Amino acid sequence: MGCGHKDDKASLASSQIASFSHQPHQPPSTPASKEVWKKGGRMFSILLAVHLALLACTLVSSGAFEKIAVHDYDVFFLLTVMMLIVIIWIIFYLFGTSRCPDAILCKDSHAGPIWLRGGLILFAIFSLVMDVFKIGYYSSFYSCLSAIKIIYPIVQAIFVVVQTYFLWISAKDCVHVHLNVTRCGLMLTLTTNLAVWMSAVTDESVHKAHSKLKKNVTEEIFRWLMKAGMRSSSAEECNCNSQICQIFKNGYFWLYPFNIEYSLFASAMVYVMWKNVGRFIDHHSHHIHRLKFRLFRRTFFVGIVLGLIILVSGLGVLILYEVQVNSSTESSKKSQALTMYYIFNIVCLGLMSLVCIGGSVIYRFDKRDMDRHKNPTRTLDVALLMGAALGQYAISYYSIVAIVASTPRDAISALNLTYALLMIAQHTFQNIFIIEGLHRQPPKEDHKHDSHQKDLYGLTFVNINAVSLRVPDSGSTLAPSTASGAEAIHPSDFVRSLTAPKKMNWRRKFLREISMFLLLSNIILWIMPAFGARPQFDNDTELNFYGDSMWPAIVDICLPFGIFYRMHAVASLLEVYIMS
Repeated sequence: MGCGHKDDKASLASSQIASFSHQPHQPPSTPASKEVWKKGGRMFSILLAVHLALLACTLVSSGAFEKIAVHDYDVFFLLTVMMLIVIIWIIFYLFGTSRCPDAILCKDSHAGPIWLRGGLILFAIFSLVMDVFKIGYYSSFYSCLSAIKIIYPIVQAIFVVVQTYFLWISAKDCVHVHLNVTRCGLMLTLTTNLAVWMSAVTDESVHKAHSKLKKNVTEEIFRWLMKAGMRSSSAEECNCNSQICQIFKNGYFWLYPFNIEYSLFASAMVYVMWKNVGRFIDHHSHHIHRLKFRLFRRTFFVGIVLGLIILVSGLGVLILYEVQVNSSTESSKKSQALTMYYIFNIVCLGLMSLVCIGGSVIYRFDKRDMDRHKNPTRTLDVALLMGAALGQYAISYYSIVAIVASTPRDAISALNLTYALLMIAQHTFQNIFIIEGLHRQPPKEDHKHDSHQKDLYGLTFVNINAVSLRVPDSGSTLAPSTASGAEAIHPSDFVRSLTAPKKMNWRRKFLREISMFLLLSNIILWIMPAFGARPQFDNDTELNFYGDSMWPAIVDICLPFGIFYRMHAVASLLEVYIMS
């Protein structure tokens, strides 16, 4: 596992780099021979990840039910072991693999953009706060709990810190030593994040079901739903009765959405790193675009203002919905809350669909070339957008079938049907807009006069009239050197380049407005279901049609993908905004 046996590979790599410098226009075909069988190493790591994922999925799903002899502290034990192994491997990578000679010959400029890593750090902070609340909650009655219940959040906090630091500094690495070990380590990291995600989603779903049914069920069913992994002989003694315990319990359940998004963000970044293991990048064909993020420049503010209006209105609707649905037992207030929720979402989804169609039409007039270079990050973004949208598609189609086939139909059913149809349309049009934006080349400046304008723009204290006096009125060129090496430029072009301000193309301005509006709208559409506004559980049409067992299971499986879609769309739209 050391670096000594890599000397022959290091010499080979150095000769390859030298050949790159002498032949800049040829693709790097020879480095592929460095690894004997690249697909074999990938296949082994994939098989490892599949088996671990199936094992974790089996334990997590079994631990959600009390009648199955699998407790959630069994799940916590498996996740703790997996996280400890990942922590050990990350330390080995940082202090061993990455410091070997010629370990990282190139970096993928598209992998781990700053806004993605910034979002990862934001979710990591909230995940750490959630772990603190968990430790406080379980410490309130540690005497009747398994020790793993307290060890698990401590290990998870360490895992979040170590992994976040690892992804922040290594997300762009293309590793060329310890290839199979690195692939297996990255796949183990990805599987661990997905297992933590499955555990969090399952725990949150059980908690939501318990909160909805606590007031209207018998003690026997209540204890069945209350399954929390405690020892069966002392379940009653471990009830959370103190006020501080309730604060910790409610606090960490409210922070679950951030931990869920953190696991998915980390999984996406780890997958890109896995794809880049052993990859050589030809920097002559792999263009690096250094774009500046200017939020309040070159914009009409229309998209930002409308997006903020939607965001603030959505927060108000969320608060009223939570108060009227969860805190009141009156059916009239529940109907009012559902009506308000559906009307807001219908208006929001309708505007977003129209805006996405307008953006796709603007792309028809866009003269920028399509970016056809190999880009694992963009490929993953597209796959995640298309795959995560399937969750909301499934919920919408199930709702449509239930509403159309059910009788009688009321106003809420009509609003629900409109909401489901618009949800399908909005996801489709938004995916088209985002995918087309991700495949566009960044805007290129007019390079016709760049070499001449560069010197003239540097004359900050020169009077424009003085410059024009030095330029002859005839059609000759400014200097004789231009006649031999460059295109002849009329003198009036130089004066015009000084006096005329740089103007952004109108298409780019509209695309920026559209991207910012969609970004803010997706944020509120992520916040609402992530923090409790889930009409799928409060609308009786689907529950009566599919039953109390089938419909909650469909929503619990599909809704996390819909929530992740919104957050991933925010990151993709931010990239589209910067690329416009």
